[in-house]
Amino acid sequence: MIARLFGRTRAELSKMLQFPATERNKGPILETLQKALPPDTEGLALEVASGSGAHITHFAQHFPRLTWLPSELEDRNLQSISAFIQHTKVSNVNEPVLLDVTKDAQGWGGGLGKGSLTVILNVNMIHISPWETAVGLFAGANYLLKPGGYLFLYGPFAVHGSLTPESNVKFDQYLKSQDCRWGVRDIDDVEKLARTNRLQMHQMVDMPANNKMLIFQKED
Repeated sequence: MIARLFGRTRAELSKMLQFPATERNKGPILETLQKALPPDTEGLALEVASGSGAHITHFAQHFPRLTWLPSELEDRNLQSISAFIQHTKVSNVNEPVLLDVTKDAQGWGGGLGKGSLTVILNVNMIHISPWETAVGLFAGANYLLKPGGYLFLYGPFAVHGSLTPESNVKFDQYLKSQDCRWGVRDIDDVEKLARTNRLQMHQMVDMPANNKMLIFQKED
């Protein structure tokens, strides 16, 4: 019995992807979520592009009244998320779903239903993917968030055409050298996209390592 448990634990650990940035930013992101969300917030929270699963299993432990749904596009990340769920034994995180944000939101998660979500969280995605992913993310938020629901968008951003500091400028140049469709987005473009999808930017929070958290709410 002990050998079987040990073997299972070792198998879980082997699938759990480890990203240093995730470990560094999960604390500040949690603190921002705790400040923005009322303590009695409940319902379904979708994380779009959950990566390794380290974020969602950490946040879920601090929001027990929310049921969390992780999602990913890559198989190795889906396996890692499942391994994190098993390893942490967190009870309010569902098994991850395959999700392509550029597809019609009516099919997300097998059909979550219009207005079914209280929270959508997206960390470090829209700058390392084509702009179409941002378009899909906000279209999905428009369809899936209930009135007053929250969209949290984390990453580096330019502000009104200005990108600072120099490290972010170099990061933007690096991203574009990897794929011309990538790059640090400007909050003006993001906010315009939000408005066309019935979301209002509620707050912009400065985060460590020259990142920001943009907090949107769905209009009533």
